[in-house]
Amino acid sequence: MVYTRPLARLIEQLQRLPGVGPKTAQRLALHILKRSEDEVQALAQALIEAKQQVGLCSVCFHLSAEPVCEICRNPNRDSNTFCVVADSRDVIALEKTREFSGKYHVLGGVISPMDGIGPEQLNVSPLVKRVSQQKPKEVILAITPSVEGETTTLYVGQLLKPFTKVTRIAFGLPVGGDLEYADEITLARALEGRREID
Repeated sequence: MVYTRPLARLIEQLQRLPGVGPKTAQRLALHILKRSEDEVQALAQALIEAKQQVGLCSVCFHLSAEPVCEICRNPNRDSNTFCVVADSRDVIALEKTREFSGKYHVLGGVISPMDGIGPEQLNVSPLVKRVSQQKPKEVILAITPSVEGETTTLYVGQLLKPFTKVTRIAFGLPVGGDLEYADEITLARALEGRREID
């Protein structure tokens, strides 16, 4: 199908979003064109503001508009338990379960030599420093059970074991599945069934 140039450009940009194929991009673009100019301006402004204002927490590396995120600043969170995840999407997924009340640490990915990602590209060193200084009673590794996730879990677990008890979430999740797509019950059971790393 031939689109007028501005519409084709909008569809092309929307297709760059994860999980958005040609048909979804077309549907979104046509929906946006039907909205009022004020609504479209509000959407554009929200995109620009989020990009300009959201960065990483200086403590846990979760997304934050402040130097230190709301979770790290919350005095009601349990400072004796850390949960290590690969990505901020995993923090959001785990928070939905309402089962974890501790602090987080976001690695920023997983070890993947094929993609040129080693421990030095991740937030591993700040995690080791944080754990060695703050001495939490437990660190839970909640990393997606893929080959890369397993490698990351074992690597990080070995680094942290000298400082504290290290556990991992139970495998209530399918291998190759992503935490962000798991339902709350599955994630809650995975947290409850965690075990110590050998």
